[in-house]
Amino acid sequence: MISAIGRSVLGSFGTIGYATRMFLRLVVEFFPLMRRPRLVTKQILFVGNYSLLIIAVSGLFVGFVLGLQGYLTLNRYGSEQALGLLVALSLVRELGPVVTALLFAGRAGTSLTAEIGLMKAGEQLTAMEMMAVDPLKVVVAPRFWAGIIAMPVLAAIFSAVGIFGGYVVGVLMIGVDSGAFWSQMQGGIDVWSDVGNGVIKSLVFGFAVTFIALFQGYEAQPTPEGVSRATTKTVVYGSLAVLGLDFLLTALMFN
Repeated sequence: MISAIGRSVLGSFGTIGYATRMFLRLVVEFFPLMRRPRLVTKQILFVGNYSLLIIAVSGLFVGFVLGLQGYLTLNRYGSEQALGLLVALSLVRELGPVVTALLFAGRAGTSLTAEIGLMKAGEQLTAMEMMAVDPLKVVVAPRFWAGIIAMPVLAAIFSAVGIFGGYVVGVLMIGVDSGAFWSQMQGGIDVWSDVGNGVIKSLVFGFAVTFIALFQGYEAQPTPEGVSRATTKTVVYGSLAVLGLDFLLTALMFN
């Protein structure tokens, strides 16, 4: 039993070390990739296209729920005019980056893992290495930076659509004053402390989710069972990483 625990611990340290080296290599590849921007833009279109519809629809319904629940809560204290501020702060600070990252992990992250895993199972990555082409530079790095760039854009779309959903429920359906809705939002949200921190959160989540998805695909067993197991790990590890990082970032930003 002691030897099994030791092997498990040593294997975990080995995996962490290899993942750290891979992460540093992907970070270093940013400037060389800028000489070939088409590789990144193509992957941004691929990743963003796959996630845009579900993120926009989810943002709209989250805005509906926030508008309804926020009005019912604020109406108890006669503060329903602050509904716009409540909806905007909830989306920009927390729900926008977090829900976007969770949806991104479940939609685009699994696609990245399955794509890389199938390329490994089909020995395409090995063929690249035989031709003296580094798969990390040509295949993994463009997808890594595409996910990081796409995440803040998707989070902004989620928040914007969610605010519109709150406006539809609060102003058009319930009857909150439109001027108070927008003026409270404009006066209560700070660009740097609220919007800026939300952008930072989405960037960090983009780093974490995209790297987990690519690492699981790159290290997957070259079998159908291995690829399916790696896809499941992407969703589980990505979601846990997003929730854990959200707590840490919130404690540091809004203490």
